[in-house]
Amino acid sequence: MKGRVIALDQIGGHRAAALIEDGVLQDFLIDAGGDATPTPGAIFRAICERPLKGQGGMMVRLPGQNGFLRQAKGLRPGDAVLVQVTGYAEPGKAVPLTSRLLFKSRYAIVTPNAPGLNLSRRIHDEEERVRLAEIAHAAVHADSDTGLILRSYCAGADQDEIAADIEAMASVAAQVLADTRFNDPELLLDGPNAHDLAWREWELPDLLAQEKSAFEDHGVLDMLDAVLDAHQPLVAGAYAFVEPTRALVAVDVNTGPDTSFAAGIKADLALARALPRLLRCRGLGGQITIDFAPLAKKDRRQVEQALKAAFRRDPIETALAGWTPLGHFELQRKRERLPVAEVLGK
Repeated sequence: MKGRVIALDQIGGHRAAALIEDGVLQDFLIDAGGDATPTPGAIFRAICERPLKGQGGMMVRLPGQNGFLRQAKGLRPGDAVLVQVTGYAEPGKAVPLTSRLLFKSRYAIVTPNAPGLNLSRRIHDEEERVRLAEIAHAAVHADSDTGLILRSYCAGADQDEIAADIEAMASVAAQVLADTRFNDPELLLDGPNAHDLAWREWELPDLLAQEKSAFEDHGVLDMLDAVLDAHQPLVAGAYAFVEPTRALVAVDVNTGPDTSFAAGIKADLALARALPRLLRCRGLGGQITIDFAPLAKKDRRQVEQALKAAFRRDPIETALAGWTPLGHFELQRKRERLPVAEVLGK
């Protein structure tokens, strides 16, 4: 169907959420399931174990596993510290952590020990910025050491909804920060599940489908199978293979039957525009290496600009490292999600 649809359902016992725009799967979220993999955003009381010299970090003990805390200056083995999960760990590695806690909801982000009131830069209307600033000032005490960021979703939102969201996040933050037990590591606040994350991060849809058959009714399962396929069609018969390996995600672009002079640049630009969606829907991150179809060096800048424009709109932090001596292009993408194929055992 035309328009924007959010479908909330389950796959194999895992809660999942699908964002569909004009019949195309644009994003997909799924719960990892089980306690072995902490969800990004989860907050723990951790116990410091040993510093890692030269890295400026500290290995810490979490319930049943280890974590790596960056910027551990002033901490000693045996100290208790509140930490937040920043992403999923690579297999066999410690959970990545930070001590800079963020309590994030749809409208507000509460920032303990970072006072100040800030509005999203995406809100440009001056009258709206004034209205939101008044709401924020009313919600936060002037002498508080807790800061507040109002997100772009606040624009045009009801004042009472924003105020209630700020109050809820501030209450959760106060409860977590009031933890005074320093004996054993413990989970204090779980990260958001797929349905909560969809509500927090996606724009309101034309249709919200929450019935048990939502995925089947809107063709999500077929769309997901298509996006999980290594072979991805592009334009004019061109195609790409997107294949995760143990070390990196390999992307190979081919022109197919197109033998025209511009076949390579057309295929490469199509891949550049499609790649953020493919990575997002599949939950792929880490090192990504693209073997583009043959193109002249003078055309590299055009492809690089297309990549920058495409990833600028992507919500997951991605660094474009640039071209290698062999003519490949490398990216580094934050591991905010687990690979969907890994979760589903495909």
